[in-house]
Amino acid sequence: MTSNLNSCSTPPSASASLPATILFADGASSGNPGPGGWGSILVFGDGSVIELGGRDPHTTNNRMELMAVIQPLRELGPQTVDVFTDSSYVIKGITQWIWAWMKRNWITADGKDVANADLWKQLWAATRGKEVQWKYVKGHSGIPGNERVDEIAVAFSKGRLPHLYRGPLLKYDIAIHDIPENTSLPERKPLGAPGGKAAGNGLKAKAYSYLSLVGGVLMRHSTWPECEKRVKGRPGTKFKKAMSADEEIQILQSWGYSAKDV
Repeated sequence: MTSNLNSCSTPPSASASLPATILFADGASSGNPGPGGWGSILVFGDGSVIELGGRDPHTTNNRMELMAVIQPLRELGPQTVDVFTDSSYVIKGITQWIWAWMKRNWITADGKDVANADLWKQLWAATRGKEVQWKYVKGHSGIPGNERVDEIAVAFSKGRLPHLYRGPLLKYDIAIHDIPENTSLPERKPLGAPGGKAAGNGLKAKAYSYLSLVGGVLMRHSTWPECEKRVKGRPGTKFKKAMSADEEIQILQSWGYSAKDV
């Protein structure tokens, strides 16, 4: 497995007076298994930003999700870290399942070897001595940090070498602090529940619209592929999914617009 970690070899030192380090992380694979990549963003309390990424020629999406948090964390000294990921597998594994796995010597309840045990052990070691807060963000929902690490991971999975930023936050094009207030892991919802799957047919509820803001120009899209085509690979853009007319208005207002502007 190859990786691009040269920019993370000497991270800024921790300080009690500085806010928590922010870590966004995501993994991807082209085929499962298949060529994979991971991407991470570290935002330090002193106002500096480091993007990281790497690839594996034959891997799985879960392994890349794990690598995306392992590699940055193992480079950091003792400090507080807020980890943002769209992987419920990673969050549940490190906060819930790992205790039973270790107690049973990395054997599952049905007597099988724990999948990806080598990486879970590495992640456990990488968190030692740190105060890590695990925060869930929904993938492909317009959260700038999450979209950027997905972009990095996908590029590496396809054999491309994306430009990885290292520099001050003031010059970073990603609105990295645009984070939802609720970052708790969502509970599974029954069929027909609000925000869950459509009643009776097991299908996901259809979005009302997708909004994108590129270069100061606002657009509404009826499907995610249309929205994604407009914003993909363009730093500094904004985009979000609205599940209702009221939610669309709220999104527009948070961006400084109204319904008449779209």
